[in-house]
Amino acid sequence: MFKELIKKSPFADWAFMLVKKYRSRKEAGKARKKYKAQFEEFLSASDPSRFQIKWEERFPVLGEDTAQTGFDRHYVYHTAWAARCLAESKASRHVDISSSLYFCSIASAFIPVDFYDFRPADIILSNLTSKSANLCNLHFESNSIPSLSCMHTVEHIGLGRYGDPIEPDGDLKAMLELQRVLAPGGNLFFVVPVGKPTVRFNAHRIYQYDQILKAFSGLSLHKFSLITENYSDGGLMENPSKEFIDVQDYGCGCFWFTKQNT
Repeated sequence: MFKELIKKSPFADWAFMLVKKYRSRKEAGKARKKYKAQFEEFLSASDPSRFQIKWEERFPVLGEDTAQTGFDRHYVYHTAWAARCLAESKASRHVDISSSLYFCSIASAFIPVDFYDFRPADIILSNLTSKSANLCNLHFESNSIPSLSCMHTVEHIGLGRYGDPIEPDGDLKAMLELQRVLAPGGNLFFVVPVGKPTVRFNAHRIYQYDQILKAFSGLSLHKFSLITENYSDGGLMENPSKEFIDVQDYGCGCFWFTKQNT
């Protein structure tokens, strides 16, 4: 019966070859064999009155049978960091420029959030608006936004990755704009990759810690946290040494800046 179910389909078995865990034909072959055996076991034990189970409708998801749940360190930790900072700041409304929609959508359950992006998101949730903005030329008035975030975004500006114009100094223009629109007494939650300064075209830039402080010289650093590249170093590291930050290949710097009252 199982052999009769095995048919070629447009979906094919591309998933077996694309999973990064299986780096050799031998490993991919083992994964394929295990997958088919599990399908047959599941099929033979299933009640056909509950679901139709067809081999040609399979959807292989491989490499997730791990001892622990894996996650993207940068995006889980930096959004958790930002949510905690936002709660601590006690803002009444928040403006975000092109950060993670996961952060914006969850935060909007507790505080009104205005999300802006070069490519606005078609998302509909209460307490959340989504509109278009150019980070290098923001339409907001100077000194107008009390609570602002721009996280894991600036490192992409000017590289063309998201359809934006090629502009080597686009990131510097973006950082100047964030400083301009931040209100006196306001908070800016800013996140970029940190470590050894380099451009990995067209994915992102990696900044030296001092480069960020220099770019935001008009603001004061209230708090800093580092998401290290190695699991063995833990999760969010509060106020590590500059020397430790600068030897990272791809760490994640979380900067909480404030603007002094004038």
